[in-house]
Amino acid sequence: MEWKEKVIKELKVENNFRKHLEKHRERLINYCEHQEKQLSSIGSGAVESSVKQIAAKTNISGARWNEQGIRKILSVRTAYLNGVFSY
Repeated sequence: MEWKEKVIKELKVENNFRKHLEKHRERLINYCEHQEKQLSSIGSGAVESSVKQIAAKTNISGARWNEQGIRKILSVRTAYLNGVFSY
């Protein structure tokens, strides 16, 4: 591929990306603002840690989980972690 073709191809990719950002501007998260206000972390470490904690809580010796049961326990656990449910 000639250099001019490469440049044209890259410009098309850039243009498509710019259009996508403009189209979805209202849905995009302003990470700088969120970090300044300490609303969230950019990294996925917190999410991964939570998934591991929940998995550990459901991994009870001798227990067997079906889809319905796991959904119920996860909804209760999520409500508890969000401060909506207490016991």
